[in-house]
Amino acid sequence: MKKSIFILVAIFIAVAAHAQPFQKGTTTANVGIGLGTALGGLGKARPAISASLDHGLWEVGGPGVISMGGYIGNTGYKYTDAGYTAKWNYIIAGVRGAYHYNGFTSVPNLDVYGGAMLGYNIVKYSSDGSDVNMSNTYGSGVGFSGFLGGRWFFSQNIGGYAELGYGVSVLNVGITFKF
Repeated sequence: MKKSIFILVAIFIAVAAHAQPFQKGTTTANVGIGLGTALGGLGKARPAISASLDHGLWEVGGPGVISMGGYIGNTGYKYTDAGYTAKWNYIIAGVRGAYHYNGFTSVPNLDVYGGAMLGYNIVKYSSDGSDVNMSNTYGSGVGFSGFLGGRWFFSQNIGGYAELGYGVSVLNVGITFKF
């Protein structure tokens, strides 16, 4: 049993040691689920899902790379009370840029980054009641946000990520793929 565990740990370390830092020409895709949201709505929330893409474009002075990419996310709420139902649906789509810090040379499978996103929040509200005035208070619009994140690659091309910032949720966690 101890021999099997030792072999598995040795294989994991060997695979992880070959992961390369985020660099010019690297493309990553994140797919995740969100926890917590800053978007309004009453009632029961639908899980927030999101996807993002980053492509390394420029190496900058020091151990860093600038990336550009995109983001799309969706969440919603449903409120039901005494035969009345209201629904909110949020879709956020945006473009984003990030700085990836590659200074952790002793941990080559770690990608730490921070950036900004310019997005458009598409809000759809519907109800089976006569609350016309309320439907006018939920409008779509342009938004600007920041984010901080990290990726840990388990192998050359697959890892996990966590990202804090405004999107369809405050914290996104999920799987990341490197191309």
